[in-house]
Amino acid sequence: MTIIPVAPVGRVIREAGAERISESASEELARILEEYGMKISTEAIALARHAGRKTVKEVDIKMAVDIARKTRD
Repeated sequence: MTIIPVAPVGRVIREAGAERISESASEELARILEEYGMKISTEAIALARHAGRKTVKEVDIKMAVDIARKTRD
């Protein structure tokens, strides 16, 4: 079970152009999005702490995404 609700994920897939979506497809994308979100969040928290803050800011998220993209390639 994921934190991210499956129904909105199905709507995202539909918005991307799918005519039909299986429940398992929505569940799998929700799981992947949650996993990626946790990775980004963990990195953003570390960046905020490094900056001496307890609050995670938009800039921390953006930097964490950049870091994730660079390490993925």
